[in-house]
Formats: sequence, structure tokens, C-alpha cells
Amino acid sequence: MSATSRSRPRAILRIYFHPAERTEELYGQLLAVVDGISSRVEPLPADWSAYVDLTGALTYWGRDVESLVAVLRLRLLALHGVQCSAGAGPTRSIAAMAADATPPGAATVVRDDPYAVAAFLRTKQASALPGIGPKTARTLSRYGITSVGDIADTQLSSLQRVLGTTAARLASERAHGIDERAVVPGAAPRSMSAGHRFDRDELDSGRHQRAVFGLVQELGGRLRTSGEIAQALTLTVTYADRTQTTRSRSLAEPTAHSPALAAAARELLTGLGLQRARVRTLTIRAERLRPAEHAVRQLALDHAVDKALLIEAVQDRARRRYGRDVIKPARLAPSPGVGPQR
Repeated sequence: MSATSRSRPRAILRIYFHPAERTEELYGQLLAVVDGISSRVEPLPADWSAYVDLTGALTYWGRDVESLVAVLRLRLLALHGVQCSAGAGPTRSIAAMAADATPPGAATVVRDDPYAVAAFLRTKQASALPGIGPKTARTLSRYGITSVGDIADTQLSSLQRVLGTTAARLASERAHGIDERAVVPGAAPRSMSAGHRFDRDELDSGRHQRAVFGLVQELGGRLRTSGEIAQALTLTVTYADRTQTTRSRSLAEPTAHSPALAAAARELLTGLGLQRARVRTLTIRAERLRPAEHAVRQLALDHAVDKALLIEAVQDRARRRYGRDVIKPARLAPSPGVGPQR
């Protein structure tokens, strides 16, 4: 369905929140502010963003997209002191592209008009189109297709030979501004976080690793106590200048098992390459929590995993009875002459 055939203009918003410190409670409060503008909100807590369908809200508030987004940004700043970046357009993919190209404290709005959509899309690099990753973009570039406009101008049959049937159809539709995916309202999936603030801006990568290892040990214990498993981990690094980097990873199997969480967190930290970074705070968040009875574990041919789980259960019981610090991994024990980093 094209923009011209709709009964009224469609307005989808992608909004990113940029707080100084991230907490689950604050994210819920920010979503409540957004819900006050439109009830059609799809939370995306992994990267502190959300999709919002503003189509009906435009009529309710008697405003255009630009002014309604400005009202929302002002409310977030006035009530919680949180800057945001926002992109709005007639489809989810255009809203996402507009938001990605917008710095904190600003908004980009693409009107639901064929000419405005074409003007926005055609000059963008092919990799900016949702669904076109770096590898696909390199493949397309070998055929001289480097922009979204090039994708739109390429015959579908030619794209299919390069990308395959499904990927080519999606790329062609989105390059022409067609994306009928709806905003799916719902509560934010539950998450759980733990953070470590260094006494000083920390350059030592070994201390970064030790802090992350301690955080996943804490998170694993809390997850097991609450009877929950995590489906993903998110690592947020806050630097000396208060800027942040966030990386997320889905787990191969939902788990509350500390070694599995530690392995995923170690990969996230290694991928950031913080050898010379001045780190102030590290935060690990367990995402998309589910009841532990929903866990499915692959069968192993030896008993090493079962033994590790049994030892972990014994340690949890000891900690609940005698305190959290009664048993800890040797890696977290203080070095001789060095106090704990808490």
C-alpha cells in the first residue's frame, strides 16, 4: 500500500533516550511519558529506544508531526532531564533511518509524501537501509549499487540474483518507501542490571575484566534467586567524559548459569577494545527475562555441566545462609595488599 492510497498520513516515530545513568526504573518512567502522547508504544529496552505510532495522536492533539515530537522531547527533558534523538516518517524503516542520522537533542521528520520520501531515501548509502548489513552492502557495491536510490532503480529480478528472493523483495520495497510493519504495543520485557563504578577513571583492562566478571556473578545469583533466566546481555560502558557505548548479545540458550553469562559478557567486553579507554562505570543488564521453568538445555555426553550446576546450587545456598561474600570465585579475591574495588 503506497502513501497516496492511505486514508490519512501515517506517522511512525523511533525515539532514543540518552540519560546520564541507565536504570530499569528510569526507562519505565520515560516510556510512561511517551505513553502520555500515544498509547501505541513498542519498547526496545536493549538500546534504550522505542517505536511510537503517532498516526491517531496527531488528530487527538490537533498537531502536526514536528510539533508533537517537539512536545514529547520537551516533556522528557522537563520531567526527567533526559535528552533524546528522534526520527519520524511514514514507515518503521524510514523512522529508524531518520533516528540513526539524528544527534541527541534533535529530531528528523520525513513527511508522508512520495517526493519527501524519495528525497530522503535516494541519497542514503545502501548500508543505511534496514536489512542491508555491511556484508550485503559490499556485495551490492561490486555490482555498482551503492545507494538506496540505486537499489530502487535496479530491477527486482536483478536484485534477486544478487540477494535472493526474500531479501531482494524487502530491499526493493524499503528503497521505495514501502514498509507496512505495524508498531506492536506492549510492556517492556523485564530486565535486571548490575553496575560497578570505579574509584577513579580506570585505564587497566584487567580491572575492566574483573569488574565485568563480578557483575555477572552478581546477576547470575540474583536471577537464580528470583527463578528467572536471561535471553540476552547488554554491556554499557560510561567513559570519563560521560559518553557511553552499549553492546548487546543474544544468548545461545536462555540461562541464569554464571559461567555462560560470563562467557557472553567477556565477548562483549573484548569486542569493545577498551585497552586505552578511561572507563568510569560498567553496567551489565540481563534482558528479556523469562521464568526458569521455560529453560531448555542441550544434553551433554559428559557430566561436567551437571557438576558445575550442582556446585553453583550449593554455593547459592551457602550465600543465602551466610552472606553473599562467604564464597566467591578466586578471580574476585583481593590481591595481597590490595583492597576490594567496591
